[in-house]
Amino acid sequence: MTTAGEEHVTARGGPWWWDRRRSAALDVGLAVVSAVECGLEGIPFAREAGIPVAVGVVFGLLAGSVLLVRRKWPIAVVLVAIAVTPAAMGFLMGVVGLYSLAASDVPRRIIGSLAGMQLVGVLIVMFVRMRQDLAREDLEVQDWIVPFASITTALGMTAPPLLLGLYVGARRRLMESLRERADSLERELQLLAERAEERAEWARNEERTRIAREMHDVVAHRVSLMVVHAAALQAVARKDPEKAVKNAALVGDMGRQALTELREMLGVLRSGGDGVRRQERASVPLAAVGVAAAAAASRAVDEAEGAAEGPCLSEIDELVGQSAAAGMVVDLSVVGESRSYAPEVESTAYRVVQEALTNVHKHAAGAKTYVRLAHRVSEIAMQVENEPPPEAASSAGLPSGGNGLVGMKERVSALGGVFVSGPTDAGGFRVSAVIPAS
Repeated sequence: MTTAGEEHVTARGGPWWWDRRRSAALDVGLAVVSAVECGLEGIPFAREAGIPVAVGVVFGLLAGSVLLVRRKWPIAVVLVAIAVTPAAMGFLMGVVGLYSLAASDVPRRIIGSLAGMQLVGVLIVMFVRMRQDLAREDLEVQDWIVPFASITTALGMTAPPLLLGLYVGARRRLMESLRERADSLERELQLLAERAEERAEWARNEERTRIAREMHDVVAHRVSLMVVHAAALQAVARKDPEKAVKNAALVGDMGRQALTELREMLGVLRSGGDGVRRQERASVPLAAVGVAAAAAASRAVDEAEGAAEGPCLSEIDELVGQSAAAGMVVDLSVVGESRSYAPEVESTAYRVVQEALTNVHKHAAGAKTYVRLAHRVSEIAMQVENEPPPEAASSAGLPSGGNGLVGMKERVSALGGVFVSGPTDAGGFRVSAVIPAS
């Protein structure tokens, strides 16, 4: 990010209170000219005041050099200019000092007061000096000439620097305000881009988690049953060829079902990925990159969920039958009137029962299992509980990644439901879930 205001300030490197070396050189030059002017004007002042000429010159040099601090202390410069006005010196200092005062951030009432004092001082000095010069030269002029000339000179030495300083100060403040607003806008744009990128990353992580959960639900159950049937096939291959043929057919059917579900999911992922890639190839501004990525990821999730709504509760009987065919003793009970729910509710309920049965195959082979499904007024509840496995039961050696229970809880929690799992007092295991119907 480029902070124009900060870079603008840090690029300046003037000494002391100056922002730039050029400004310092200008003020030094003006101070030298003003000091020379006041030093020369100090000669007649010393003669009229009856003091040594050297004292008048030194006084003029010191007074004129005050212009060096016009940027840091403009009020002091104007006050010195007003103070030396009766000595008929410091006209350049008065003009430049008044301009610097008007261009600074000093309150307007102070600027107006000092400008009025300088106007009155120049007016009085010019009026007195012109009357003295006319009397010394013994010239006769009309009465209005001296006041008119005094007022014109005072206004000419006061109004232009005052108005110019006010204009320059207002323009400078406007530019600073615009620069600050531009910096603020740039920071806001970067913050929006960062937040959009975080949102896109969150959407990508959510999509990866959802894909992993779907892959686990699709593959784990089918493959677990295939392994169980393969173990049974190996055990009865020689003793009961007819049962071995039946188990082999079941293994083939489950393998084909698993492949079909995998193909459907991969097809959805490809279509969703094309949409994301098309969005990434588009040329968009910096602030819209993250928003576009997040929108694309969200659309990919929506397309995936819309294209493959998943299984439904009407397939629970078939799911239980598959486990029973694999040798599990399963008791299915349904309470309440069966009705249709939202696709995501039915899919989640089915996956919970499926994963719970898969865990029984993995960890409690041969244990009797109870599957209970309750249709309530505003929710649907399911529970899968297995008894302790028999001691003589043989394990099929199914691996476990430890993601089944986590995936079930994520699914149920995403729909605002409650998920509970844990061992029973009898030594078995229970999985319970309640999902809102709407």
